[in-house]
Amino acid sequence: MDLPFSFPVFAYFSLTFLILSAGVYGATFTFVNKCEYTVWPGILPNAGSPTLESTGFELPSDSSRTFTAPTGWSGRFWARTGCNFDESGSGTCDTGDCGSGQVECNGAGAAPPATLAEFSLGNGGGQDFYDVSLVDGYNLPMIVEGTGGSGMCASTGCLTDLNRICPTELRANGGGACKSACEAFGSDQYCCAGEFNSPASCRPSVYSEMFKSACPRSYSYAYDDPTSTFTCTGADYSLTFCPSSPRYPRSLKFVFFCCD
Repeated sequence: MDLPFSFPVFAYFSLTFLILSAGVYGATFTFVNKCEYTVWPGILPNAGSPTLESTGFELPSDSSRTFTAPTGWSGRFWARTGCNFDESGSGTCDTGDCGSGQVECNGAGAAPPATLAEFSLGNGGGQDFYDVSLVDGYNLPMIVEGTGGSGMCASTGCLTDLNRICPTELRANGGGACKSACEAFGSDQYCCAGEFNSPASCRPSVYSEMFKSACPRSYSYAYDDPTSTFTCTGADYSLTFCPSSPRYPRSLKFVFFCCD
């Protein structure tokens, strides 16, 4: 880059830093725990994406923690509940356990049922894609909100406590989680597998429709894309566990509950 002799050295390095940062840092993710109990979030990068600062950590009630992810990063987040870890960090969780036997998940995903937030960050100013999925069941309420981005950047997630309305045949962990029909029954029809492995052949079930009615913007089954995947460009994101409805503006509550 040819610069005039009078161009300040500090300004040059500041400009260089901003250019490099724009190509490296994709988004920050802030985890917020509004539950009345401690949760242990888990983080699983997709194949080809780097590990973030942690793969699993303790998040006490009314606390938060922020991570930075590079452009192009993709992966999923969830919260583990009912965990019991000793001083060495060894233990297990009642819901969302990743099977590592430790606070850190170390490349392992959540055992269903668990509420999942899934992200795919854009490269070079491209769109981010994100959703909150109940395809692997549900263990607690969660919402995702984007700030500072352009485009639709809609909030999404599930404010409803599905454990309270979970059918008996889907209940897990003593009522602390709600299975998907696929997990509960294992049939191709519910799992969108075999001859049902297409949008045309795999249709909503009475169970996925129950999830969808309670949480209109969350994935309720494998081919629930049109009303469940959202996009934003250049945003940072917050993931709130057990969000309290009154602290969100009326417009957001309208988005979640007005329409199927």
